[in-house]
Amino acid sequence: MAKRGKRSEYDRIRKRISDIIEVGFDEDFWGRGYDVVNFFLIVVNLAVSVMLTYDSLMESMGELLLIIEAVTMGFFLFDLILRIWTAGCIYPGAGPVRAVFRYIFSFQGIVDVLSCVPYYLPVFFPGGVMAFRIFRVMRIFRIFRINAYFDSLNVISAVIRSKARLLISSVFIILMLMLASSLTMYGLEHDAQPEAFDNALSGMWWAAASLLTVGYGDIYPVTTAGRIVGMGVTMLGVGLVAIPTGIISAGFVEQYEKLRVKNEEGDEAEYRFIRVLVNDKDRWAGMTIAQLNLPHTIMIAAVLRGDDVVIPRGEVEIMAGDMLVLGVDGERGGLGISLKEITLKEQHPWNGKRIKDLDISRQSFLVKLVRRGREMVPKGDMKLLAGDEIVMYTKNTKNRE
Repeated sequence: MAKRGKRSEYDRIRKRISDIIEVGFDEDFWGRGYDVVNFFLIVVNLAVSVMLTYDSLMESMGELLLIIEAVTMGFFLFDLILRIWTAGCIYPGAGPVRAVFRYIFSFQGIVDVLSCVPYYLPVFFPGGVMAFRIFRVMRIFRIFRINAYFDSLNVISAVIRSKARLLISSVFIILMLMLASSLTMYGLEHDAQPEAFDNALSGMWWAAASLLTVGYGDIYPVTTAGRIVGMGVTMLGVGLVAIPTGIISAGFVEQYEKLRVKNEEGDEAEYRFIRVLVNDKDRWAGMTIAQLNLPHTIMIAAVLRGDDVVIPRGEVEIMAGDMLVLGVDGERGGLGISLKEITLKEQHPWNGKRIKDLDISRQSFLVKLVRRGREMVPKGDMKLLAGDEIVMYTKNTKNRE
């Protein structure tokens, strides 16, 4: 029993450390303070990395810059160790070892490792100091950590993720055209200038410069046929460069349109929470959150007390009349269904439409409707109005195992 208590205390401390080192909320003083320090040291480390490349600065304040670099890198190593230790809190469904590997091979884990470990490699392998110094440039990857602190930068990540397949397809098309252009130019120019086009792949540099409209001019066709083909490739390149540019531009428009619809037409969010009203007869009334002993897959996201939102810390006492917002860990989903709660506004396209006329998938249907605080059973002839709160059930077959 004592061993179980010690283990529970260990898990609680580890979970608290995980909450602190991850990007937190303004209400969490220690979490927000850690975010500020981490962000500040990232900026300082990048600034010092640039300053170390100036001989004049190295002569005047080189020792100070090296000390600052060592301190910041020490913090990053400490941060990496903490994240490896708390990886099980981020991936609760995985075992301890698997959770560590999932973190290390995630994008943020790769950034943390590449920006930190190369700095310390010369300590273990003194003979390779010069070689490892080249790898230390990878600390520039630390700048991607800044992305986590700004929602506006997250839009860029969201666009790239949503358009990844289209971008990969466009890059593949460009590579194929580069290869075709290189082969064609080799056949036309090899006899005229064998030193420039000495094999089938020697024209790849010329093809890249032409298709991407850079045009360095170090390699160029001299025959009439080669110049004609070169003109066609250059003009084709103008259109090809526009493909990924158009994809990313369209992605930004779609992303901001989604944000606009969410803010103006309706508040839509994944329905992973339930609200529980506590009355004076409930066993939870008078207990602290720490005393509830909930399963680790269930958390109390917020305590609604009148018009106030109480941050659910362990010492908070639950009172009769509190509305508890319980969240279920979505990491282990796998149910093959999703629930969404939608609050209609005036501009929402469903406002004024009958339920049977809604353009939704056959795998989706409305399971609940709340109008002016009163729950109603959704029926096909019922007309939706602004202010209605509806819960939509969707059978997501592709996620089922």
